[in-house]
Amino acid sequence: MQILRTILWVVIAVLIVLFAVNNWQPVEVRIWQTLILETKLAPLAIVAFLLGLVPMWLFHRAARWRWKRRIAQLESSLTDRTPAPPLVAPAPTPAPEVTPTPAVEPLP
Repeated sequence: MQILRTILWVVIAVLIVLFAVNNWQPVEVRIWQTLILETKLAPLAIVAFLLGLVPMWLFHRAARWRWKRRIAQLESSLTDRTPAPPLVAPAPTPAPEVTPTPAVEPLP
């Protein structure tokens, strides 16, 4: 599973580099009437993407953490409620009584 994750991250990194190389042109971003930001298009697009991704990723991680805690709490309450097996050993069964057989005397 780790190798698939690594391959996925390498593919994403290559795609970001290709995007940046193909879109490396200056653009003007007008923030206010008198404030103009001159930057390259690729970093601007990547920052905009991350501004949308990071809050949702943090929300996902928080929800996942919350659900893991809830599941652990429910599992521990479940184990607390189940009765423990009895600690009493079963009563030993009495051994069958052996009656001695009378000795048979040999016939003359």
